[in-house]
Amino acid sequence: MNKKLKEKVKEAFSSVLPISAIVLLLSILIVPLEIGTVVMFLAGAALLIVGMGFFSLGSDIAMMPMGEGLGAELSRSGKIGLISAAAFIMGAIITIAEPDLTVLANQVPSIPNPVLIGSVAAGVGIFLVLAVLRIILKISLPKLLIACYAGLFILSIFVPKDFISVAFDSGGVTTGPITVPFIMALGVGLAAMRGGKDASSDSFGLVALCSVGPILAVMLMGIFFNPQDAAYTAVQVPEVSTMRDVVREFAESLPHHFTEITTALAPILAAFVLMQLITRRFKRRELIRMVVGYLYTFIGLLLFMTGVNVGFLPVGSMLGSFLASASYRWLLVPLGMLIGYFIVAAEPAVHVLNKQVDDLTDGAISQRAMKRSLSIGVAISVGLAMIRVLTGVSIYWIIIPGYALALALTFFVPKIFVGIAFDSGGVASGPMTSTFLLPLAMGACEAFGGNVMTDAFGVVAMVAMTPLIAIQIMGVIYAQKLKRVEIVEAIPADIPDDDDIVEYEDENAPEYTTEFIDDVLLADYIETGDLDASPEAVEQDADEEQELSDSRG
Repeated sequence: MNKKLKEKVKEAFSSVLPISAIVLLLSILIVPLEIGTVVMFLAGAALLIVGMGFFSLGSDIAMMPMGEGLGAELSRSGKIGLISAAAFIMGAIITIAEPDLTVLANQVPSIPNPVLIGSVAAGVGIFLVLAVLRIILKISLPKLLIACYAGLFILSIFVPKDFISVAFDSGGVTTGPITVPFIMALGVGLAAMRGGKDASSDSFGLVALCSVGPILAVMLMGIFFNPQDAAYTAVQVPEVSTMRDVVREFAESLPHHFTEITTALAPILAAFVLMQLITRRFKRRELIRMVVGYLYTFIGLLLFMTGVNVGFLPVGSMLGSFLASASYRWLLVPLGMLIGYFIVAAEPAVHVLNKQVDDLTDGAISQRAMKRSLSIGVAISVGLAMIRVLTGVSIYWIIIPGYALALALTFFVPKIFVGIAFDSGGVASGPMTSTFLLPLAMGACEAFGGNVMTDAFGVVAMVAMTPLIAIQIMGVIYAQKLKRVEIVEAIPADIPDDDDIVEYEDENAPEYTTEFIDDVLLADYIETGDLDASPEAVEQDADEEQELSDSRG
């Protein structure tokens, strides 16, 4: 266990190091941060590293087995009503406890926090039921996603302008590090019990659909309440000058996050205990291991959330404010892209998704390929977000074409990549986005004199959007490579060399090089999957090719 923990911490260190180095270089070369703020940032980075190590290990040995076990047992019951009720309750309760949702609620003072949080939780619960039923009833994920997002964009016409960006941001912040591991594992368990050739691909997509619920809920709240005083809570940068001040800031924040994490993980533990009492699914040794893993998850989330909220949040706001007020404000775009490229690797739920994809595809879709695709996608999204801050361009000009492209790609990629891509959007837009990138955009927008509600909000939504495109493009490339490999492996080894001439007994038969015949065979294989083409078939294909060429001429 200690060896695995060291490996996880080492992996977390490599993920957090680049973003920490970028901030330190900026503080030396461009943005003069106070030494106390820098020390607080470094302390937060240290907590992030240790917290991510504990969280990743805890998810592997506790959260994922819990979710898979619950999904399998619910599926085994065969009772749609029971499955739906359990999915709704778990989705709603876990969402209420998600810390990032409170951050969102505080930005919308015109709607009471309990009303907003309750509505968002209900939205997640309803769409988790929809996601579970999709797996059981084998409903097409692309068609369901197209219907959901078409409905959202139509509804957005009636939503006050100040709430559009906030609504789309809500889809990302509510699928955080607490909900994602459990929901994804629930899907794996349900799909595995259902079985079938599409079980692996159908296990993805739960996070994608659960991200739609919050967007719908906030839009409806905006229409129903018709708020006129939409505003945001400015980031408060603490004054720290000594090490005692730094320790005090973290010590004061720790109890608050302790309560949040306890509240968040309690429903998952309660559901697991109830399942275990009824089914006796896990043996004594497995239970002990999962209890240890649960404690690791708790410690990891506590350290991570404390570090990111105390150490990273104020620094993000200060960087954005200083860069936007300087003469070289357009530097925000490339710097934002650089930060976005590396910051996604520090999202704890990203590691959960990458590992699950690697496991379910037996390494065919590697963690390295997933990380690179997510990093490229997030880099582009942050660059676009900084352009919005500086120009005030409407989020519609980015969101609508982006989602249209993402939904169009679903018809051209392998089925498994659709679920992975749309899940990755909710996974990439986690606490690092809401506590560093969003304050970065807010600080820049406020310093630049823009409208924070319309121009700064939306960065989370774009971080959740671009991975959908990046992962599916990776899926197109992967499918093409796989097809070429399969064709090469299927070609018989005794095919003559390219320079050889294939001769037939008929003296009047035309002569074709094997290079030409290979092309015909490959074309036949791609269309029919049949490599056993006879010489007559080859000659017929050649004649057809010649006739086509003559007609074109």
